[in-house]
Order: sequence, then structure tokens, then C-alpha cells
Amino acid sequence: MSAATTVPRTAVQTAALAAGGLFLLVGIAGFIPGLTTNTEALAFAGHHSGALLLGVFAVSVLHNLVHLAFGLAALVLARSTRGAALYLIGGGLLYLMLWFYGLVVSDSSPANFLPLNEADDWLHLLLALGLGALGFGFGGRAVRELG
Repeated sequence: MSAATTVPRTAVQTAALAAGGLFLLVGIAGFIPGLTTNTEALAFAGHHSGALLLGVFAVSVLHNLVHLAFGLAALVLARSTRGAALYLIGGGLLYLMLWFYGLVVSDSSPANFLPLNEADDWLHLLLALGLGALGFGFGGRAVRELG
């Protein structure tokens, strides 16, 4: 019999898994009445979805599915140090673009397809900064090896 060897996770892998777990929880919570208010007004997509996660953050079915997909991506990419760093840094850049998009698109605009409100916008900025800091802080070596 051969003994299986276990390779310990790096800090960046652990951070990516934690972030992914959080996104999975948020994606699921967006469908749960009580955690999400006005679930009867939950639309597939668009600014007209009236559901609010925790009574604050605008959500739709598409928005929740994006959170679930982003969480699943972490589970896949966190299998390697490089993948975990790319997940966190790429996610930080994605959320930075989403923050900017939320600032320039009106809450009631047809272009607001996720939907986004002001609370979402500022949360996206915090996520951008947090994911980027984790990616560069814990995955700096993996990032330098990419270049």
C-alpha cells in the first residue's frame, strides 16, 4: 500500500477558497426568503428586480448565479497557488470594473442588467480592494513568476 501524501495549502489558496466560499454563500442566500426581502419580486435580470439581499443589496436570479459561478471558480482555481493568485487578482480587477460600471449606470437604466444599487457599488469597491490585496499580498511570488 502506498501512503497518499498531502501537500499543504498556501496562504493564497486558503484565501481564494475562503473568498469562494463566501461567494457561494451569498449566491445561495440571494434565493432564501428572510435573508432576501421581496423574493416575490426577484426577476431573472435587470434593474426592475425588487429583491434585496439582507434588505440592502439589489439581487436578481442572474446576480445570484454570477455569485455562485464566481464561488465555483475559486474551488477550481485554488487547486494551485498560481490559480488562486489569478482568481483573487483577476476577481479584484473584475470587481473594480463592476464598481466603475455601477457608478456610471443609473440604478433604473436598462443597461443595469444585474441589477446594481448604491450599496452594491460600494461593496464592489471593497471587494475589489480586498481581493486584490489578498492576491498580491499572499500570491505575490506566484504573480512574479508569471512575468
